[in-house]
Amino acid sequence: MSSSDYISPEQAQTLYGLFCERVKRSPDQDAYGYFDADSQQWQTLSWQQAADEIHRWQQAFQKEGLRKGDRVALNLRNSIEWIFFDLAALSLGLVVVPLYPDDRPDNVAYILQDADVRLALISSSRQWSAIKTVLSEDHNLQRVIIVNEEAAAQSEVISLDKWLDVASSDVVLSPSEPHQLASIIYTSGTTGRSKGVMLSHQNMLAVAFGSLQLFEILPDDSFLSFLPLSHTLERTGGYYLPMMAGSKVVFSRSIPLLAEDMRQVQPTIMIAVPRIFERIHDRVNKQLAESTWIRRFIFNAAVNVGWKRFQYQHKRSLWSPTLLFWPLLNKLVVTKFHQRLGGRLRLAVSGGAALPAHAAKMFIGLDLTLLQGYGLTETSPVISVNEPAQNDPASVGRPIKDVEVRIGKDDELEVKGPGNMLGYWNNHKATSQTVDADGWLHTGDKARIADSGHIYIIGRIKDILVLSNGEKIPPADIEAAIVSSGIIDQALVVGEGQPYLAAILVINGEKWPQIAQKLGLDPLLNDSLKNKELHQHFVRLLRQWLYAFPSYARIRRVHLTLQPWTIENGLLTPTLKVKRPLVLERFSKEVKEMYQGASS
Repeated sequence: MSSSDYISPEQAQTLYGLFCERVKRSPDQDAYGYFDADSQQWQTLSWQQAADEIHRWQQAFQKEGLRKGDRVALNLRNSIEWIFFDLAALSLGLVVVPLYPDDRPDNVAYILQDADVRLALISSSRQWSAIKTVLSEDHNLQRVIIVNEEAAAQSEVISLDKWLDVASSDVVLSPSEPHQLASIIYTSGTTGRSKGVMLSHQNMLAVAFGSLQLFEILPDDSFLSFLPLSHTLERTGGYYLPMMAGSKVVFSRSIPLLAEDMRQVQPTIMIAVPRIFERIHDRVNKQLAESTWIRRFIFNAAVNVGWKRFQYQHKRSLWSPTLLFWPLLNKLVVTKFHQRLGGRLRLAVSGGAALPAHAAKMFIGLDLTLLQGYGLTETSPVISVNEPAQNDPASVGRPIKDVEVRIGKDDELEVKGPGNMLGYWNNHKATSQTVDADGWLHTGDKARIADSGHIYIIGRIKDILVLSNGEKIPPADIEAAIVSSGIIDQALVVGEGQPYLAAILVINGEKWPQIAQKLGLDPLLNDSLKNKELHQHFVRLLRQWLYAFPSYARIRRVHLTLQPWTIENGLLTPTLKVKRPLVLERFSKEVKEMYQGASS
């Protein structure tokens, strides 16, 4: 099979059409890999074997009496079952509503009711019990399928094995049109309720194909899938895109086992959010801190020389004599680092949030092609991505094929392209506020576009703090700089209408005992976090971390906590974005205290 065996959107027509075309072209090639718990072995399915399984799922769907356009939901971790459900549903003209496995039951219940879901696939009875208690009586859920076999004997609930146990019969497909609604994907919702983004078959096909034009993906490439498939980046880039190229997708067991899975699976391509790269960066630094000074010196030298080499290759710096040490450092450090990632990883893509500079420098310095991209659920999701030959990690790359971008009012990035959503489900007002009459989608992000075409995101339109002196400050950049210290896990900068900035800081639990000991405090006492000297210590640290920011961005007061903001306590979205209004509400008393006695 040649490297140019891509399936175009015109050849595919629909997402299920894409799968059928792939089965036709390469039936015996490896399609999916997964870890089988019973045999404790990694197993592989060919495209034809996957098609045979999907036939069973189509038969099971067909007996439910669902009509074309009905909504069906799934709440599973990444697995072959996720793929089978999605493709079987799409083949029958059903609309797939993916749910985040870690989302709160009340949010899941809201989505099930808002999208008027008729059938749902749930991972466990326990999960279903939690959702059922918060479902109101006016839901239209007719069937709940539980993946494990502990399904209770209820009229609407059935185990997956029992549901799939159907007499073999011919499947009557309901062919969809390219511009027909394929999926409703609910955005994380950092403010207010989640909105249902309506995406067509064409939306996701066009974006996957446009992304493929920027770097070569080969049939023998292997993707490691761990970012939830309910996240549009993973769905389009890590599921439909590999299908277009004929590449294999292997499902990781879990994030805690990710390092082990990488060594065993040996992927060539990985798509992730910045938090994953930060975790690896932090773990490496923790191990270095416990190592000898000579090992630390050699490792840091490899990163620094590798970074200089990268800048020189991209014509952003002059040649340096230190580059002569690269072959030695490559042998001592770089090769070993790559072995820890499986030894074959040639391409990593980061999206979903800003990639911290320190993480980008380490991975790129250690000779990994790490490309930062950018997009929104509303754009299916990719708008832009860096290319290997023109990679500027500070940017989010250049627009993919057929996507137009421009800078509008207040420096807002506006986008027009084949990935632009059909609109928000049952929310015409929000749709008209996001997409204007000329078809330009307003991203809500402030940006600048360089002559090279690279896009640089410089803040959020809405997340601007206006101090009482009129200074306008985007808090996101300040928060990112604080968190990059490694001492603070989460930060929220406040100051709207106030004379100065303050911050709520979540201290890293592992670093806290050391900090407390240094200042003569008891790390086990809650009152220690209120210590005046400790607060002054952090204000001084903030001055160091934020030295590159203007003087008016100086933070004068802090509130310290060890309690992280999580999905479970309602302060993070399922995509790990901070719910700013809810954090402010939770800490309203503390914020008020930080401004007591303040004068402008």
